Amino acid sequence: MLGAFNADSKSSSLDYRSDWVCTDFVPANFTTQLSIHLWVELIMVVVFIVVEARTMGYMEDALQRVRSVADYQFGRGVGKRLFPADVEIQFSRATGRIRFVNLNGERLATLRPTDGLLCLSILAARRLVESSDSVGCIVIVRGDVASFVAEGSDVFAAHVVKVDDAVHAKDEVIVVDESRQVVGIGRAMLSGSEMQAFKTGVAVKVRHGLEEQG
Repeated sequence: MLGAFNADSKSSSLDYRSDWVCTDFVPANFTTQLSIHLWVELIMVVVFIVVEARTMGYMEDALQRVRSVADYQFGRGVGKRLFPADVEIQFSRATGRIRFVNLNGERLATLRPTDGLLCLSILAARRLVESSDSVGCIVIVRGDVASFVAEGSDVFAAHVVKVDDAVHAKDEVIVVDESRQVVGIGRAMLSGSEMQAFKTGVAVKVRHGLEEQG
């Protein structure tokens, strides 16, 4: 009887411990809580993927846009040479429009809000000049005035050695010396044909000289 009683006691003790483990360490709502947690995690992952996909698509559209502007402004094929796939495009906080294009932390170009065209940096000018001989926005000046242009002085018509006839007044142009070294960037005040015909007057209003941008 005693042995039977002890066996029953042990069995009851084991059953009690089993019930106690299930009750205290595995609550009844544990499965529900775990399911909710997993659903939340899944939703967060899906949202992240959707946002990233939209951002990537938006950036690809922005890259195509600035490349198209460059092709229109400086000639077919210039966009891809000037703006590689790893450029950083910054948007205006006020308007949400494209404002700046950078490469490795350096400014390549600014998109003018007034007309949507590009203002180049010295870095961008060098990339264009070095990548192609057919860029039509180049103004070649005499060697004896190149150093003054590099310091920010304007280019006068008398200083111009050669310029493409396709250049129009108000065009963005790159100023180079006779060895095709970039010395400045700015806006044409005369057309290409006028620069070569006139002996007086400002031909290019220089925005940045080489020495000014280092």
